[in-house]
Amino acid sequence: MKFTVIIPARYASVRLPGKPLIDFGGKPMIVRVAEQAQAAGAERVVIATDDERVREASIAHGHEAIMTSPDHLSGTDRLEEVVTKLGLADEAVVVNVQGDEPLMLPSLIQTVAQALEGNAAPMSTACHRLHRADEMINPNIVKVVLDASGNALYFSRAPIPWARDAFSNGITKLPEALPVYRHIGIYAYRVGFLKQYSRLAPAPIEQFESLEQLRVLWHGEKIRVVVTPEAPPGGVDTPEDVDRVRRAF
Repeated sequence: MKFTVIIPARYASVRLPGKPLIDFGGKPMIVRVAEQAQAAGAERVVIATDDERVREASIAHGHEAIMTSPDHLSGTDRLEEVVTKLGLADEAVVVNVQGDEPLMLPSLIQTVAQALEGNAAPMSTACHRLHRADEMINPNIVKVVLDASGNALYFSRAPIPWARDAFSNGITKLPEALPVYRHIGIYAYRVGFLKQYSRLAPAPIEQFESLEQLRVLWHGEKIRVVVTPEAPPGGVDTPEDVDRVRRAF
């Protein structure tokens, strides 16, 4: 299956200024992310940035880069600008891989793209099973509930699904059969839908949960969700993350 990977990379970061250019094993982080996307079998990998330094570093390592507006309110708006500039066909598939995921599994990128093959969903993403109660109640860990076909019913920061009897005295342990899934922030889109997305009205549930993907469900569209056996390595958000990823390289 042919697909394009777009990697948004903003230079500004409160905790890690210049984050896309942090060195990992002799290469900037954004280059490491692009290499993972290439290993996934992407037909094309494009780095989308609002900073000339990131563009120059990307090109110096042989990767395609495109400048985007610094004024986008969301990552999806930035993706729409890129697919329009690239002139991609409406039926084409693009995968959004975050620029701070240098250890993102190529197999997961490929699987999320392939999830759109042969079904009507305009968008796909991924999740993995949770086994710990503390993860379920953590609002920073987004949960997703699936239907029988593997489409998302709902995403939430709340502990869902709720086991009425098992949790009657609080969440101390997860029932073995409870289907609790953690959402993984990687998305694939059909280009035609991506172009329409910015014109969809924001949903109240999206604004309260602070989860942009809820807009898709609120407007009646499907999001296909692939279940992976385990969580991918974490991204880079803190100095501690930098040390962890450097050890990996």
